[in-house]
Amino acid sequence: MILYIKYMVSLRCKMMVEQELKNIGLHYVVVELGSVEILEDITLEQREALKRNLLKSGLELLDDKRSILIEKIKNVIVEMIHYQDELPKTNYSDYIAEKLGYDYTYISNIFSEVKGINIQQFIIHHKIEKVKELLLYGDLNLTEISYKLHYSSVAHLSNQFKKVTGLTPTFYKKLRRKRDDNLENI
Repeated sequence: MILYIKYMVSLRCKMMVEQELKNIGLHYVVVELGSVEILEDITLEQREALKRNLLKSGLELLDDKRSILIEKIKNVIVEMIHYQDELPKTNYSDYIAEKLGYDYTYISNIFSEVKGINIQQFIIHHKIEKVKELLLYGDLNLTEISYKLHYSSVAHLSNQFKKVTGLTPTFYKKLRRKRDDNLENI
């Protein structure tokens, strides 16, 4: 049986879900971002206990099919951008449709209707978050980051970054360095 969990986007979330499953006596086969495969059928009492305990940690057990599909879409995107060493060579719409086994137009329409933004905008926001991470913690320069994240040019990356954050990538990095320096001097 597969259970779907909203807001499960990190390794820490996975560990927390594993512990909650153990606490209520459920055995899992695999815990992935956004979903858990368990060996046995879940009783109503176990489901309610899991739902209650997950909510305490900011996670939500999903029941309706649309919400489950939205979470699957989000998890494919988060995994694609944040947890793979390299982005897919195909275009994102083909990649997402293939991963989920749905027509892209169908999932795109549902996503836009429920989330209020389209899938491409969601991808851009996550790519910018990845750029921030790489700028702050990586050894890559802006040219290498733009190549790694499949931007057509550094200018394209910089324009998107500024549109989303209001800052240039260079200014963002300097601001963060200055803040870190100030914290060290306290």
